[in-house]
Amino acid sequence: MGYKPIESYGVIGDLHTVALVGIDGSIDWCCLPHFDSPSVFAAILDDQKGGSFRIASLYEAQHKQMYLPDSNVLVTRFLGDQGVGEVVDFMPVQGPREVRKIHQIVRVVRAVRGSVRFRLDCRPAFDFARRPHQVVLEGRGAIFEAQGMKVSLVSRFPLGRQGDGVAAEFVLNPGETTTFIFRQVEENGDSARDGTLLEARLVGTEALTQTLAFWRQWLRKCNYSGRWREMVHRSALVLKLLTFAPTGAIVAAPTCGLPEEIGGVRNWDYRYTWVRDAAFTNYAFLRLGLTSEAEQFMAWLEQRAIEGARGDPLQTMYRIDGGHELPEEVLGHLDGYRGSRPVRVGNAAAEQLQLDIYGELMDAVYLYDKYGTPTAYDFWSHLRKILDWVANNWERADDGIWEVRGGQQQFVYSKVQCWVALDRAIRLARKRSLPLDRTRLAAERDRIYEAIMTRGWDAERQTFVQHFATDAVDASNLIMPLVFFLSPTDPRMRGTLDRIMAELVSDSLVHRYEIGKGAGDGLTGSEGTFNMCTFWLVEALARAGRVEEARFIFEKMLTYANHLGLYAEETGPRGEALGNFPQAFTHIGLISAAFNLDRRLGVGT
Repeated sequence: MGYKPIESYGVIGDLHTVALVGIDGSIDWCCLPHFDSPSVFAAILDDQKGGSFRIASLYEAQHKQMYLPDSNVLVTRFLGDQGVGEVVDFMPVQGPREVRKIHQIVRVVRAVRGSVRFRLDCRPAFDFARRPHQVVLEGRGAIFEAQGMKVSLVSRFPLGRQGDGVAAEFVLNPGETTTFIFRQVEENGDSARDGTLLEARLVGTEALTQTLAFWRQWLRKCNYSGRWREMVHRSALVLKLLTFAPTGAIVAAPTCGLPEEIGGVRNWDYRYTWVRDAAFTNYAFLRLGLTSEAEQFMAWLEQRAIEGARGDPLQTMYRIDGGHELPEEVLGHLDGYRGSRPVRVGNAAAEQLQLDIYGELMDAVYLYDKYGTPTAYDFWSHLRKILDWVANNWERADDGIWEVRGGQQQFVYSKVQCWVALDRAIRLARKRSLPLDRTRLAAERDRIYEAIMTRGWDAERQTFVQHFATDAVDASNLIMPLVFFLSPTDPRMRGTLDRIMAELVSDSLVHRYEIGKGAGDGLTGSEGTFNMCTFWLVEALARAGRVEEARFIFEKMLTYANHLGLYAEETGPRGEALGNFPQAFTHIGLISAAFNLDRRLGVGT
């Protein structure tokens, strides 16, 4: 069917993994059983070999998508003169005490108006299309089996073999509904017929009702009541979808290999948990009043702190189960999204030194202590060892927030976050009367501040710079007033804002940095504007008193969401989505910017 725009997808999930559903009714991405497992469908990375599961009307029709209100249940509509059909897609979410062994994609197909002829094409491609499989037709369903993985497709209509997949055409009369279930087969299970008899009726009705109830009950806990309620709620639902329920880990994005430039090499695997991204997500959950999600993530974070207390630096990222090994591998057999090669799985940035993660970690701890539960002594004991490490190592060069592969530098953003780490620790120790060598850490905190103000400031250009050895600017410095490093109206921050606006902003959208300047990222090609940085700009402008300007940029940024309110990592020159999708960082930035704009405009006015 060819490649669709990245922004043409919706996302469904069960808090273990997700599936991307195109506006044409095709599931082109899904990893089973977990976010960071190998793919079962990956047509978004290779439209010939990757595998997909499409259900669509055979009539000429206009395609539309929507979520059922306050949920992650997706409706894809086919509107034509001969009839109107719908496919309702969702993944049943387990109950709080269930131990999930299988995962299911449920597709409820309806004829809304007129008799509608549909076509189904299902062709899995296991392990990123590296592992061959067998197809067994059984009853009206099918079993797909590869080494180490077995899935079934439950169908009311007979399926026919088509290569290494199956296909069917069927007609639904007005008001008629049928349900298809794509699921993992339980260990020692081998019957698609059993699935049909036992589950099709129940899943099509009961599981849909239960899944809708789950999402709506969860969202009721959200306390945001400002101007942009619909967008904030959608962002919250996205962040919840990116949470791995068994551990509380939060993935940066559920995809890999989606390019930052079409045909380019900036294609990374984001299906892991970055300490930085997850800490920011934790902040967003706390701002929304979703403290149970924050609590679960803090338990995951505490385990990483225990590991970090052993004396080695924290890793930048981890597997969703807390595993450390993320070897980067190139999948040379895949074409890549629209020819964007190489396709990578794993991420070598896990081995980088990124000093900023300590600030984000400590800020998450500080905020959870403030809005959630006071910090326990044992956790604090581990954090103290990490803080000692920061105090001893903040002067090191590192690879920075943008994970450049052009060599380590003295990045200003990294120094700011090292300052945050020590500052939040001192505040927390004072507030809770926790034991801490405050004198020493305060001295190091102040040394960091002075270093940034002297070596990170370009007096001639009146701006903070990317790192100590350049005059290039970097959008990451927009974080300074957001973490209370300095006043948003400080002349130095005003100068930095103006310089970023002049050099990195294009029609209100913000580039991370100017490629070819500063540190150099060690890569060829270019990239789009970075969505999170645009929301950081909104917040920095609002805090600086430039509220109307901030609101205009925010409202304009909302128009770059896709038809479902979802964002990728970046926005291209034609307003297209670029990079992995949907991205947690962007939706975090939206939530934070919405809160701060509401505060300055007056909530409810």
